[in-house]
Amino acid sequence: MDHVLNTADHYFFTPYVYPASWPVDGALRQIISLWVVTCLGAQLIYLGFGALNFYYVFDHKLMKHPQFIKDQVRQEIQLGTVSIIWMSFPTVALFFWEVRGYSKLYDNISNSSLGWPGVFLSVAGFLFFIDMCIYWIHRCLHHKSLYKHLHKQHHIFKIPTPFASHAFHPLDGFLQSLPYHIYPFIFPLHKVVYLFLFVFVNIWTISIHDGDYRIPGPLIFLINGAAHHVDHHLYFNYNYGQYFTLWDRLGGSYRHPSALLGKGPHDHIHKLMAEAAQTE
Repeated sequence: MDHVLNTADHYFFTPYVYPASWPVDGALRQIISLWVVTCLGAQLIYLGFGALNFYYVFDHKLMKHPQFIKDQVRQEIQLGTVSIIWMSFPTVALFFWEVRGYSKLYDNISNSSLGWPGVFLSVAGFLFFIDMCIYWIHRCLHHKSLYKHLHKQHHIFKIPTPFASHAFHPLDGFLQSLPYHIYPFIFPLHKVVYLFLFVFVNIWTISIHDGDYRIPGPLIFLINGAAHHVDHHLYFNYNYGQYFTLWDRLGGSYRHPSALLGKGPHDHIHKLMAEAAQTE
């Protein structure tokens, strides 16, 4: 995150915002700048990619489903934008420690003992670690003692749109993002790769809420896509995973997507339309 902070300082904060008396490496200045950059960046990804996905990928026929609630898109966006603002505060605390050099993030691949193979291994390790942690965090959030206070807000959207991707209680959203931020404090990771993965994580979260249930055949049993995730919203105790189906299989919570069995939301809409046509 220090690369982003330095760029923002050079082109915006130093010439247009902060007085010359504020040192660039001052803690308060860095915290404020990190919050602005984090909040705006996350909002741009959420609203920008979410809008593209909503208008060009999401099947708007799903809005005719009986469980698609009134003013749902507005509610999703409102909850998502407010949650990002609040989630940015604890996130910035972790980014601040990274900028101060307490993580295992590194700049030069040549300085890494594993070189380029280590970069690819770190990406694979990141995905495995995050998927494992989010599975268990997500599953714990479904426990009755936590669910009604935190995760229930996200589950009011039974037929989610891309804008439901970040529509969480702020604490819920932060807890599910925590593994991403913890990883570079435990394992070495290149700084540019870390930024790329930050964008990827947000885009992936949007994509599994986009209503596009197509999955390449060989990957159906491996990748946790939108077809799997909509069943999580509809049937509650299944498909907690973020990227893969591994932990759902190990944890006994895997459900083969109903959309791929002719029993999904689209199929329900087609049935209702057929019944309506017969009564005319």
